[in-house]
Amino acid sequence: METSTELTEKYHRLFRENITGIESVSAPFFNSFRGKAIEKFISTGLPSRKNEAYKYTDLNTYFRQDFESYFVPGQSDFEKASKFRCDVEELDVYTVMLLNGFYPENGNKFIQLPAGVWIGTLNEAATRFRQVVEYHFNRYVSNVNDGLIHLNTALASGGLFIYVPENVQTSKPVQIVNIIDSEKDIFNQRRNLIVVGANSSFTLIVCDHTLSLNKFLTNTVTEIYTGENASFNILRVQNEHDSSFKITNTFIYQDRNSVVTSGNITLHGGLVRNSTTHYLAGQGAECNSYGLYLTDKWQHADNYVNVEHLAPRCTSNQLYKGVLDDMSTGTFNGRIYVAQGAQGTSAYQKNNNILLAADAKMYTRPQLEIYADDVKCSHGATVGQLNEDEMFYLQSRGIDKNEARLMLMSAFAHEVIQNIPVKPLRNRMDELVIQRLRGELTRCTYCTIKCG
Repeated sequence: METSTELTEKYHRLFRENITGIESVSAPFFNSFRGKAIEKFISTGLPSRKNEAYKYTDLNTYFRQDFESYFVPGQSDFEKASKFRCDVEELDVYTVMLLNGFYPENGNKFIQLPAGVWIGTLNEAATRFRQVVEYHFNRYVSNVNDGLIHLNTALASGGLFIYVPENVQTSKPVQIVNIIDSEKDIFNQRRNLIVVGANSSFTLIVCDHTLSLNKFLTNTVTEIYTGENASFNILRVQNEHDSSFKITNTFIYQDRNSVVTSGNITLHGGLVRNSTTHYLAGQGAECNSYGLYLTDKWQHADNYVNVEHLAPRCTSNQLYKGVLDDMSTGTFNGRIYVAQGAQGTSAYQKNNNILLAADAKMYTRPQLEIYADDVKCSHGATVGQLNEDEMFYLQSRGIDKNEARLMLMSAFAHEVIQNIPVKPLRNRMDELVIQRLRGELTRCTYCTIKCG
């Protein structure tokens, strides 16, 4: 079994073997960060369970596996992914298709939507929107002490760039459909940058699906900036198979009076770790973070939420819920940090979990770290089974036991689902959650390509 030091060397070797090819397809600006990033990775290493943020998630189990390096897809790789169709017919969105996190290079590298939103490759953005990219890229992760972030900075050869200029009001969301597909087991790095200008509003839906049955390890870093008085919604829907291991790291910097809502709906996946950090850096900023995770078999779902109140009179809300069955495990690590000058802070955090089997395990760690005295902060967490009194009440009304269980679990999950801002997608998520709880949803429900 490889030690932590051997694993660090393994991925350092991966960097050395591929850096020439990575740099050849990347903008010089991004290449300028790679040397320092790999040095930080070597000194930091992969996060271990000694790190409080990873206490209940053993990443070494997944990083020990051998994956093919995969950095630059070819034109033919996108052909199969282009056949994918979302089955929410009423969903009125602008759709952008990605393959393993890459924007298609064979077409237009940039598009401008009618509302004025720009979407394209991060490498092309380094030229077309040079000042914006150079100001924001790596700005919100540079001081993060996490080896996965540094490894991503060193290895990511492409990603997505979304730019919403100032005073742009979008009534139609953008849906990013990210297809994971390869004939080999792959280790995939993605790097994304989203900039929402002052007084603008924008909604983004990210749907992750797998087409092939191979093993996939994905390490994603997304940096988001929301300007003064901006409104931004981001929802991530994850429905991948049991051999898909996904790590998402999202950093959201909020300016004065901005409002951000971030959601993670995990329907399926072998390992899913969603890490979300909100920096409430401008006075009056507000963030709402919610999540739902449904696990069974040997699946593991890890949600880490870090909200830093850095300015006065900011508000934050966290709501995460989980339903765990079989031998599956889950962890919620929620942190609220209130800086010394962040007077007038209001922060709320709740994590509720239902265990459907004796072998299912949930670890929850709500945390408050407060250095101001004029604050309203609360947090709570529960882990338990379905309410027997409620079950008895439903059964006494003639409802079958299994159907009563389903009704209670569906109502439990709906408290999170109702936060989805797009009604057709909200209704579809309710349906998918019921399918998942019935055991009917295995993987890739949206997929019209029956590759299995």
